[in-house]
Amino acid sequence: MATESVTFPTRVLFLSEDPDKIRRQLQGENLSLEKALPLRDQISTDEITPAWVCYYFDTRLGDFPYVGLKCGDAFPIAEHGVIRGHFGVSVAGKRRGKGSSREASPYAEYCSGLRLVIAESFERIYRQNCQNLGLFTSTDFGLIERVRRGEAIPIHEFTEGLDPITAEIVRRGGLFAFNRARLAGEFAVPVPDHGKRPMTLAEKILARNAVVDAAASQVGLTSVKAGDGIFVKAHWRFSHEYVTPMAASFLAQAMGEDVKLREPERILAFRDHLTFLDQSMDAEKSQKGLLEVARRLKQAQEEFCNRHQIRLHGERADGSSEGICHVLMADRYAAPGQVVVGTDSHTPHSGALGCLAFGVGTTDIANAWITGDVRVTVPPTCRIRLLGRLKPGVYAKDVILHLLHLPFIHDGGALGHVIEYQGEALADLGTDERATLTNMAAEIGGFSGIAAPDAETRRFLKERRNLDIQLEDWMISDPDADYAHTIDVDCSTIGPMVAKPGDPGNGLSLASLQESIRVDLAYAGSCTGGKLEDIQRVYEVVEWAREHGLQVPLHVQFFIQFGSEDVRDHAMKQGWLKAFEETGARILGPGCGACINAGPGVSHKTDQVTVSATNRNFPGRSGPGKVWLASPETVAASAFAGMLTSFQELKRLNPDTTR
Repeated sequence: MATESVTFPTRVLFLSEDPDKIRRQLQGENLSLEKALPLRDQISTDEITPAWVCYYFDTRLGDFPYVGLKCGDAFPIAEHGVIRGHFGVSVAGKRRGKGSSREASPYAEYCSGLRLVIAESFERIYRQNCQNLGLFTSTDFGLIERVRRGEAIPIHEFTEGLDPITAEIVRRGGLFAFNRARLAGEFAVPVPDHGKRPMTLAEKILARNAVVDAAASQVGLTSVKAGDGIFVKAHWRFSHEYVTPMAASFLAQAMGEDVKLREPERILAFRDHLTFLDQSMDAEKSQKGLLEVARRLKQAQEEFCNRHQIRLHGERADGSSEGICHVLMADRYAAPGQVVVGTDSHTPHSGALGCLAFGVGTTDIANAWITGDVRVTVPPTCRIRLLGRLKPGVYAKDVILHLLHLPFIHDGGALGHVIEYQGEALADLGTDERATLTNMAAEIGGFSGIAAPDAETRRFLKERRNLDIQLEDWMISDPDADYAHTIDVDCSTIGPMVAKPGDPGNGLSLASLQESIRVDLAYAGSCTGGKLEDIQRVYEVVEWAREHGLQVPLHVQFFIQFGSEDVRDHAMKQGWLKAFEETGARILGPGCGACINAGPGVSHKTDQVTVSATNRNFPGRSGPGKVWLASPETVAASAFAGMLTSFQELKRLNPDTTR
């Protein structure tokens, strides 16, 4: 039954920029909002629960919220800090919960005793995960003093502005309670009826797959529009080893061990994040038994997949994975017009194929396993028109780093939007390159990223899958579709870009750097750096360096990690591996690895500097050192230069060297 009001524990934890103010609260002092200011903005889920915390998938998570929170140069919250402070409310600034879709973050907050999180604004997946768990969210700072007085807060204050489905989930205390009522017929899911209207590509995909009658397996609406609450049938539902065990645990608790999954042949699992963990975990964490804790994830995932006959892309004998989930989804599964959901914020990667792919949390995927659908509040669409032509040596990673530093995007103007890419520069990009753009819609804070399928999409599917498809006329946005925002970018003005340590939004052009940045590690890998086209760019730099007699300097560790076995096999057939080895690079089998601080390529000291082709550089994301983001080509060029540099600059500095 839904409740009408709620009372919260009265202690409030303000996540201040000042570490001393946080320490004082942990020691028992109660601050006012005014004295706690300024609040930390853009707190990522990597800071709420660093990667190593997510090895746990039970209530033990309650000991760890905010242990990765960086305030100034300090990390003021240690293990047990929040739970021992008996806090009921946590307050932060803008864009709370950005980054990874890991539901471990709000679950850790919930298990620590928090029941309400307040912020100026929230990232979509984080807030949805909170709602699914029964953790209340609000942007109303006026609640703080009311909670401290012990006032019962009416539930409707937490449901204002929400679509009917989401509002009912909040009223019932979470998604499992809602779906039990839904499946029992206690709640009739409202279906929007707008008649025919112009739609964006994302809206068309949602409308065509909207669930009208779950019992009769009836799908399809004439139209939808932003703000509608619907359930949509998912063509593919996938999870990786960080999430599968927790989702399985949630599912067993809510529905019993013998629950039957809907269309298990359309469910996929991946072990791609932690296969190299034993090669990177520091001695302190290993001595605490965290390696054994992490190994439980593998065992639990395998047991669940075996029990329900789910296809698991697992670990290989050499410790690598079959492939990173996003790379394999695009190369083997996703297709234009489909709905793809996965337990990773970078699920929009597959949007490069013209499908609607988006990240969901643990509770969402567990429910989707039994219903075959997921709930969606139809998002607005932000159109980004990539005008003009890219200069030689400028790639999708440079474009997205440019976009991320724009004030409108950096400040959260496109939060929760579908990011639709259009324009001449997009047409010039291969599908692997487009996937970098759609993948990093997550860094924009978007619901998803998408590009309409075209001749390049057909080429990609024919080459990678020998699949000859015909594109349907509806697979493009209507000319008069309603866009919430339009951003025009003159791509001819963009040069090679980097993002300074701390946030992908810290972008600047390499040409504008005022100082030389020495590089200790260069990492070409991950879902935005290990695709076939990415590794080809790396090879082109490496081969040029070989021809000019260049070697990786002794002080630089250069790592090349493939996104999948298919990419590794292609590189082997092309003879690229020999070139990589001869110039001093360390070649790694497929996996996420260093991107999530779980494999070779991570830093081990705070003074180390990494240039990385990954999509994120939040504090601690890839070790304690400083991480600069760049394109795979720039990563390779910087490896040979021993400092941050573009390939063009490397050529300029070595014009006459011969082999």
